[in-house]
Amino acid sequence: MRERSVRPHRRTFRLLGSLLLVTAVGASLTGAAPAREPSSPASGPVPLDRVIPAPASVQPGGSPYRITRGTQIRVDGSRETRTVGEYLADVLRPSTGYRLPVTDHGRGGIRLRLGKGPFGEEGYRLHSGRSGVTITAARPAGLFHGVQTLRQLLPAAVEKDTVQPGPWLVAGGTIEDTPRYGWRGAMLDVSRHFFSVGEVKRYIDQLALYKVNKLHLHLSDDQGWRIAIDSWPRLATYGGSTEVGGGPGGYYTKADYKEIVRYAASRHLEVVPEIDMPGHTNAALASYAGLNCDGVAPPLYTGTEVGFSSLCVGKEITYDFVEDVVRELAALTPGRYLHIGGDEAHSTPHEDYVKFMDRVQPIVAEYGKTVIGWHQLTGATPAKGALAQYWGLDGTSAAEKEQVAAAARNGTGLILSPADRAYLDMKYDKDTPLGLSWAGYVEVQRSYDWDPGAYLPGAPASAIRGVEAPLWTETLENSGHLEFMAFPRLPGIAELGWSPAATHDWADYRQRLASQAPRWEALGIGYYRSPQVLWPAEGGADAG
Repeated sequence: MRERSVRPHRRTFRLLGSLLLVTAVGASLTGAAPAREPSSPASGPVPLDRVIPAPASVQPGGSPYRITRGTQIRVDGSRETRTVGEYLADVLRPSTGYRLPVTDHGRGGIRLRLGKGPFGEEGYRLHSGRSGVTITAARPAGLFHGVQTLRQLLPAAVEKDTVQPGPWLVAGGTIEDTPRYGWRGAMLDVSRHFFSVGEVKRYIDQLALYKVNKLHLHLSDDQGWRIAIDSWPRLATYGGSTEVGGGPGGYYTKADYKEIVRYAASRHLEVVPEIDMPGHTNAALASYAGLNCDGVAPPLYTGTEVGFSSLCVGKEITYDFVEDVVRELAALTPGRYLHIGGDEAHSTPHEDYVKFMDRVQPIVAEYGKTVIGWHQLTGATPAKGALAQYWGLDGTSAAEKEQVAAAARNGTGLILSPADRAYLDMKYDKDTPLGLSWAGYVEVQRSYDWDPGAYLPGAPASAIRGVEAPLWTETLENSGHLEFMAFPRLPGIAELGWSPAATHDWADYRQRLASQAPRWEALGIGYYRSPQVLWPAEGGADAG
């Protein structure tokens, strides 16, 4: 199961639960990561190989480059390069206090250039020396990812929004870097609890720092429908009016959604919207009685049980509904993919499930999108080019694993999100004040220490498109909660997606991870001080 039943009583959850969580997590976020000064400048610049994700190739050497009051950010004549240059300037100006003009003239400084090379769509080369730093890529996404590396090569204080003393040194040498996988995703569940546009943007910025390139938005579930659909307006206005525990819920207008898509694109993330069906649909069923086989709308749902709801497969109105939703959502989404869910449809007989997927997948294709489904889609017939997102556990049955592997051998691409490795909402340990534990406790090492290319028996390595870190929100209500569960595990999943398998080493990674803590503090990110990591200033930690 994706989420084990954890049905909180509404009053208990909203009153007692909120008090306990605010108290416990507040202590965790503030007490677990006390403010302190960044590393002393005397320690020298950050070594080129200390960043996350680990680069494909590092050749240190030569004098470092020092950003000064006279530094310029030099770009070529393209609009895309200038956009990345302005982004970099916006990052560096508050903490350095320097003007850092973005210009296509001059010499030295920080140079961003598009050029030919073995970079692919997202790779880059970063060269640093006494006279300047040059980031070269074939595509704007590569330049942007190179800028994220440059950020991590500077002192953590560069992330602060007030002027800091510096110095701002970048170690000398060359990084050449390309991603292992094209799919490096993070899923945010905005259905169990609703998150504002501003909160989603904040998470996007955190994802971008670690070169994540897909934002999977879980837009519908039993507890809430979160996207306005003009042809079925009650989906949002009624189906989106609540959330787990009975809170007010909310939904994105089309303008809101477009703003999320725009902002994600500015950080080179592609938004992948999900409408979960035929199960996980109580919010839709409550909004429109006709979608139910008996024509009776159920009440809105604020608990956390799963598997009890289903669209009526035998009614033609179901497919009118699906087509309208897909048509409107596809028109809002410039990306290639549309996720149709498909998991935990326990109330849908198998033969009906197969019929439903046979009807719905062509509708997605009709509106120009490629289907993604949770791995239960492989129990039907995945469309040509479809992707299946695997969320099983180490203990998932051999038969279910083989079903997925067989689909992969037959051409279905796989996104790996094993729940006992990649689900960011799993508790770290028994004392974690947030999250669930149906997939077990997932500490930082367990989350990091697996190989996507060899994870699923019988699935060819060529079928693996990448990895994704889902963050379900039954117990999470605000950005602080998201950050406490995502950090420090999210960077490890990002590294699994980007870095070559040969760089994978827990002993080395945990040191690089520890060095990220001052950066998170400078960015105002609250995080869990895992005792598996020797954090700066003090060894070990707890969750509060």
